[in-house]
Amino acid sequence: MKTRLMTSLGILLVLAIAFILKVYVSSYFFDALILLVLCYSCFEASKLFTKMGKFNNQILATIFPAFLMIALLLCTAYDSSIGLIYTLVIAVAMIVVFFAITFVWSIIRYHATRAEIRTRQLDKSMSVAKYSLIKALNTTVVFVYPAFLLAFLSLINHFEDMTTTFPSLVGFDGWVSFFVLLFALLIPIFTDTFAYLMGGLFEGKKLAPKISPKKTISGAVGGLLWCVLLSVAVYYILYSIPAMNSILLGSGIEVWKIVIISFIGSIISQAGDLFESYLKRSAGVKDSGKLLPGHGGMLDRFDSYVFVAPFVFIAFSILFAVL
Repeated sequence: MKTRLMTSLGILLVLAIAFILKVYVSSYFFDALILLVLCYSCFEASKLFTKMGKFNNQILATIFPAFLMIALLLCTAYDSSIGLIYTLVIAVAMIVVFFAITFVWSIIRYHATRAEIRTRQLDKSMSVAKYSLIKALNTTVVFVYPAFLLAFLSLINHFEDMTTTFPSLVGFDGWVSFFVLLFALLIPIFTDTFAYLMGGLFEGKKLAPKISPKKTISGAVGGLLWCVLLSVAVYYILYSIPAMNSILLGSGIEVWKIVIISFIGSIISQAGDLFESYLKRSAGVKDSGKLLPGHGGMLDRFDSYVFVAPFVFIAFSILFAVL
């Protein structure tokens, strides 16, 4: 428990520093942190899939987020000529391109791929082309989960750079993206923390015993309710600050919208946690890695964000688009 707490405090300290640098220096500092999370999470996801028998290209899976982030940041920087829809199309195109690279690379390395088929003790009659295609498809899964989905954190970080897509956000000096990014990060933190505390306090019937034996229904409900309550509390704390008050009202962020988004976001957060637990159980491992003492791997800590990040981005995009 002590180790887990110390690691949690360390993570919160890093996030706090990143937020300070974002606000007072440059938003790209937070992008750098997101990129580190993406690359290491993809590295761990690649290992998980390999242990599940879903063989993939670990090197390409690990470096793909760097190319994806560069593409996204260039798109947001030139939003006036690109726009959000084309940004997402370019991101999907990057996935397709890297799928092709993964496939071609295995074909080019014919003898190494043939040796890999023998080492994996697969069907000896399997052709190099077929194995290369399967390997490319498995690697592409990592390009999507967690890379593409987690990369929405970077898009949230640059909401106000997309002035053509969201003209209503002009003039807020980055504070709207600050609020939304903070909110996106807090939903899983509130949910995970109080699901753990409420589950330990009330125990009761298991939520999904075959996937995650320690999770309980009481913990899930408790995490959901506390997430909504604390999200509202954070909203009102910021709302009480005159400068933030005008920003929240001017951008159309009202408390009832926070209640809805935090409610749905908390459910999605727990679904993301359960999904990674399913992957780990399928791979026969307890944690995705050992990077974070008391928590496991990077993916163990950020699994909830994989689905929460795109949801929060879409939810607030709809909100800002209708202003």
